[in-house]
Amino acid sequence: MANVVLIGMPGCGKSTVGVLLAKALGMSFVDTDVVLQARERRKLQAIINEIGIDAFLLREEEAILGLDCDRTVVATGGSVVYGRRAMEHLHKGGIVVYIRLPYEVIRSRLSNLATRGVTLRPGQTLRDLYDERVPLYEAEADIVFDAENGDIEQTVERIAACLRARMEGVDGQ
Repeated sequence: MANVVLIGMPGCGKSTVGVLLAKALGMSFVDTDVVLQARERRKLQAIINEIGIDAFLLREEEAILGLDCDRTVVATGGSVVYGRRAMEHLHKGGIVVYIRLPYEVIRSRLSNLATRGVTLRPGQTLRDLYDERVPLYEAEADIVFDAENGDIEQTVERIAACLRARMEGVDGQ
């Protein structure tokens, strides 16, 4: 199976789902936010605060362009869709899965916007960010997965089943 790349809003469960999905599929796991923090030797919010959002997005893209993985579930940062080259790199050899949740669910999960490392520009609300990003996620996704119903285990199993079916279809052609 190719890499599986998870995209979506902060709080949609990319990292949590990613770890469990990697176990379910017998794959490796990498979280690009963790990769970026290791490269920069500081937390995401500190990077944003110190160098600004535009420079942060460039660093995020550089970190992703440095990834060389195979049979890996890749949980990305929510802002990955702003990096054209990063998304092209992730699409090569990977199936991009958008984990979609309604705005209200995202809002209820994100109580720590000031410290979480979310790239909110001055005056931009979480709703603004959501509305801006949803079309980008949808445009980049090979699979759009609605994760509103079910617990984490059910979500993981449904995504795994969807990926297995997709790969069987590809292998069977």
